[in-house]
Amino acid sequence: MTDPSVTLPLERASVESAHKAIKEHIHCTPVVTSRTLNELASTPRSSAVLVGNGREGKIPAHPQIRLFFKCENYQKIGAFKSRGAFHALSRLSREELSNGVAEKQGNHAQALALAARTHGVKAYIVMPTISTPSKIAATKGYGAEVIFSGSTSQEREAVVEDVIKRTGAILVPPYDHPDIILGQGTMALELEKQVQELVKGDPSLNVHGNSKDTTSPPAINGASENGSFPGRKPRAGQLDAVIAPLGGGGMLAGIGTRVFGAEPSFEGADDGRRGLETNERITTVKTLTIADGLRTPLGEINWTVINDKCKVRGVYAVTEEQILSAMKLVLERMKLFVEPSAVVGLAVCLYDEGFRKMVEEEAGKEGWDIGVILSGGNTTLEALSKMFATENKHAERAEAKVGQNGERTAENIAG
Repeated sequence: MTDPSVTLPLERASVESAHKAIKEHIHCTPVVTSRTLNELASTPRSSAVLVGNGREGKIPAHPQIRLFFKCENYQKIGAFKSRGAFHALSRLSREELSNGVAEKQGNHAQALALAARTHGVKAYIVMPTISTPSKIAATKGYGAEVIFSGSTSQEREAVVEDVIKRTGAILVPPYDHPDIILGQGTMALELEKQVQELVKGDPSLNVHGNSKDTTSPPAINGASENGSFPGRKPRAGQLDAVIAPLGGGGMLAGIGTRVFGAEPSFEGADDGRRGLETNERITTVKTLTIADGLRTPLGEINWTVINDKCKVRGVYAVTEEQILSAMKLVLERMKLFVEPSAVVGLAVCLYDEGFRKMVEEEAGKEGWDIGVILSGGNTTLEALSKMFATENKHAERAEAKVGQNGERTAENIAG
């Protein structure tokens, strides 16, 4: 990959440049709204659900929220990862690409395979046997050569190193590189423009009505002069915030300003939230959360962005049950096919009392317009049926919890 020291700076102009470079290869995914979910997000939760979470006896939060969903489940390969993969390859020379590209695991593997095929380049993808069958099949379907490894990070790294030594392929990481970060940030540019167009056509979609204030700064990939958040008064059609899933951090770092991160809390998957509390990046995550695309620690470069309060406002975590509840709403009410990782941001808006109270206090009676990134839809009907089966709350092989030989290993597997 391009030496990070000579890559484009992580700023709005670079994201705009990245978008120009990849827009012919990606979908401009739709932005949709839901009156039902707006009403749910704007309704106080019952006092009973506050018992046992530190807020017992307090008045439930009553924020006013309008949600704008960026549907990256409709992106090529079914997830936002295509943006970063296509941008990374666009920054490499033909000579650098001559021996192919290599990487390991998850949605990024599929995205890299597709980008490589589009550029006429060979792709070598190392995947642990615990990967879902659907992702393995999809990666092969994009023309990649799939090489299997064990489930531990050490086993996967060893196989990747062997592939690179044998083929001369160049490693394209899934999230911890400026070219990947800038590519992922392109979704925010689209979201910003799409929300403005939606609200222009129907002002009732946003909490700010027909406000004509044009003095406020961009909500995405651009901060006010001092980078501060409090006191900012958005105009109609301008988002107050964006909330996105947080795994390795490439997407969150790419969006960059007035953004919140969302993680699962199961088995320590909330490394971003915990790291911010201690001001130290957590380097290892071992979890079997159903949000399998988020089973990875924050990258080093992404940590420097996410640990900047002028860019990322905070990170919140939700339970497995809350993820399933949010997913059910998206499937049944919005008729959108999404994976568990995609709905953690919505789950925070609906169920995290700390986040909801913060919105209520900062927004007052007017409320907030919030962009919600639905990051992908790479799951299967088999997995969904097991997730929601009353007699089996947790899927097994279809959720990437059991390997091909029946082994059960919790390990970092980036989405």
